[in-house]
Amino acid sequence: MTPGQEGAFLDARIGEVYLAAAALAARVEELGGELARDYAGREPVLVGALKACVPFVTDLSRAIPIAHALDFVELAGYGAAALGGHERIRFLKDLDLEIAGRDVVIVDEVVDTGLTLHYLCRTFALRNPDSLVCATLFDRPYRRLVDELPIRYVGFTVPDEFFAGYGFDLDERWRNLPDLHLVQSVAAPLPALDDL
Repeated sequence: MTPGQEGAFLDARIGEVYLAAAALAARVEELGGELARDYAGREPVLVGALKACVPFVTDLSRAIPIAHALDFVELAGYGAAALGGHERIRFLKDLDLEIAGRDVVIVDEVVDTGLTLHYLCRTFALRNPDSLVCATLFDRPYRRLVDELPIRYVGFTVPDEFFAGYGFDLDERWRNLPDLHLVQSVAAPLPALDDL
């Protein structure tokens, strides 16, 4: 089995590689260099939005050769049907660090509609950071429902596809695949454990 093929042997829904681990690593290294230049002489706080961001924020942190802090938040959405057609977002895990007077970089795996990022930015702005921007590895600007988001760092603009690997999950599995794979069908049943 060669690197990048692990998912194909374990779950028939994991399709071809969309972005190989080497391409991901090269782009993350470039983003780390951009952040290091922009925040030279300062000490930003990277805030990872769990769970999908973990590979990206970890690799990005290692690619930034200046001092910086690292913290995490986890958000959950209430379904629109349960709340009269309005999606609501709440914190499952809030920051451990104080961000008042700090340069904050929200690190997210993907920005789609922008609703979650907008909520996070509004919440963090009330805590008086010195600056607040976002770094996302994957962007889907054509799906945006919120304008004027502080997205300063973008790795790749990607199509409206389902992905698995490099933080993206399929039924809470396969986040650990080093490459970003296309998901062939999210409706296909999982293989029986005896078939694995």
